[in-house]
Amino acid sequence: MKQYKARDKITQKMTRDGAVEVNETKGTKKRISKRARDAALKKTPEQQAAQDIQALPPAPGSTTAPDSSPNAPPLPHASGTEPERDTGTAERIYEHIDGAHTRRASKQAARKAQAEAESRARTSRLQFTEEERATPELEKYIKKSDKAADKLDEARAKIPKEKKLVKERTFDEATGKGKTRLYFEEREKPQNYNKPHNNPLSRPVQEAGIFVHNKVHSVEKDNSGVEGAHKSEELAEKGAKFTVRKVREGYRSHKLKPYRAAAKAEKAAEKANANYLYQKALHDNPQIAASNPFSRYMQKQRIKKQYAKTVKAQGAKSVKSAAENTRKAAKKTAEETKKAIAFVGRHPAGVCIAIGALLLFIMVSSALSSCGAMFSGMINGIVGTSYTSEDADLVAVENSYAALETELQRTIDNIERDNPGYDEYRYDLDSIGHNPHELASYLTALLQTYTPATAQAEIERIFSLQYTLTLTEEVEVRYRTETSTDPETGETTTEEVPYNYYILHVKLENKPISDLAPGLLTPEQLEMFRVYLETSGNKPLIFGGGSPDTNPSEDLSGVQLVNGTRPGNTAVVDRAKSQVGNVGGQPYWSWYGFNSRVEWCACFVSWCYNQAGKSEPRFAACQSQGIPWFQSHGQWGDRSYANIAPGDAIFFDWDLDGSADHVGLVIGTDGQRVYTVEGNSGDACKIKSYPLDYRCIKGYGLMNWN
Repeated sequence: MKQYKARDKITQKMTRDGAVEVNETKGTKKRISKRARDAALKKTPEQQAAQDIQALPPAPGSTTAPDSSPNAPPLPHASGTEPERDTGTAERIYEHIDGAHTRRASKQAARKAQAEAESRARTSRLQFTEEERATPELEKYIKKSDKAADKLDEARAKIPKEKKLVKERTFDEATGKGKTRLYFEEREKPQNYNKPHNNPLSRPVQEAGIFVHNKVHSVEKDNSGVEGAHKSEELAEKGAKFTVRKVREGYRSHKLKPYRAAAKAEKAAEKANANYLYQKALHDNPQIAASNPFSRYMQKQRIKKQYAKTVKAQGAKSVKSAAENTRKAAKKTAEETKKAIAFVGRHPAGVCIAIGALLLFIMVSSALSSCGAMFSGMINGIVGTSYTSEDADLVAVENSYAALETELQRTIDNIERDNPGYDEYRYDLDSIGHNPHELASYLTALLQTYTPATAQAEIERIFSLQYTLTLTEEVEVRYRTETSTDPETGETTTEEVPYNYYILHVKLENKPISDLAPGLLTPEQLEMFRVYLETSGNKPLIFGGGSPDTNPSEDLSGVQLVNGTRPGNTAVVDRAKSQVGNVGGQPYWSWYGFNSRVEWCACFVSWCYNQAGKSEPRFAACQSQGIPWFQSHGQWGDRSYANIAPGDAIFFDWDLDGSADHVGLVIGTDGQRVYTVEGNSGDACKIKSYPLDYRCIKGYGLMNWN
């Protein structure tokens, strides 16, 4: 039979020499502490360090040697020799501790540096070079950027601050000792005023109030006095709650005002910086400025998005990096655009085939709803820059506006008939006329889609703002010589007799619609107005073309023409010059066959050719009729053509979109400039001149007078 015996009772105690294990059953004692015994209750730091090193376990494979130093402190348990010391292990421990302190200090320093960098970057201030500040095209935008940054700094300075206790640990490189320092750091107080504050007593109070009101409700039906008092009490409670809520909201709003101001200033600074970066991109990349208006508009939006994205993503380096990234993006886009244009020029046939294939694919994919989103961006871009009204409505509204101008001209023509009795009429008249695309762009930006009925009130309003007719009466006291004869003596006398001389001053002021638009449209509408105007609503020929130039006709005095060897026709030029001063295009458009005014520059050129005995060319549209006629007859010269002659047609492309917008007749050239006579230049016949390399000259229609 197996016998069991009781376990030994073992306890552990802490003594002066360290931990010991006592077997109370056997009465034995065993020291289990691994540290060296203390030689005294009080040791020096050097002695304690030496003791700690001795207590470390030996490293694998290491050997120990007795310490023969005469200065080693005696230990009571030692028999004359010191325990072997593992200095390698001690060094590794010291390195580990020092490395841990170093890593901790590095992390703290990195966090502090990052916080300081973020604080500096939050100023949203771009850094400009001396070259950029000296550029006239960028000066205005640099000033706006600096001003916005200053306002942002002022707004952030008004944000409440708080002091935060921060612990910082530093190390002495010579001794390796660390120091811990506590200090107060001033930081922006977080925006926490809009957080709800939960009161633990609010819920019991609400439940008690509900209980009381329910009890009152149970008896108020039988007692009108109680009911009236209860209603008054409820009304007073609601009024008190409303007052408390409004006071709290007012207090919260007051506390959050600096934060709102800072947020507003930050948005303004970002907008100013983005505008500068866009202008810098235009300055550094002329191919962007030479692109069509819609491309420039999309490029501007792309730069703004790139700037905002970089600021949001990069934090401390945001402003500088955003500026650099935006410049790179603009440059890259410009280079890609240039490459694309060059590719189209090298492979026109291939591009046409690709476009045809794309259109065919669009037609096939239109039946599939899943493919609609693929082309939504392109379609929206075209639609977003096009007139939204029907072509017939656009032309009808334009004719209505032209009718008002015709009536105004009739009023001026009949001034002397309608205002008789004046000795003299003095006229100071601006030309009557407008750019039809300005009117259509304005109405589209304001009304979106319109008809003659819906636009009638607005065109009357804009007409009254564009034209100001003023009649002013002036009375001058003048003297005339009168002779009288005395009947008795027959003596003749003369004298100066005063009389009133009545003068009527007639003044007409014409303010272009483009000058009126900023004061009549919102910023968003004004932006779209400019896009519509520059793109001509993607319908440049709907009004027949023309020139928006409102400057007066030029003087040819002193101009020495040095025309080429091609024979010209001075008779047609003289006939065209005789029409200078005509306003409105009558009789040119009516001769062509139109019942009302149209954009009549092409009608004028065709009329002049007809007056010179030429039945052709006869065209009313520049791009779709005029240029094809000259090209099909082999009578076309591009902008660089040098041997132009009097009577040739000159075509212009104002917006550089590849489509002709205007046409005139060549008078001649002096070797540097080409002189023209044009119809529908500011709705009038004028003499104009341009440099021979003027980029808006699309080409020449070369007349054959043989």
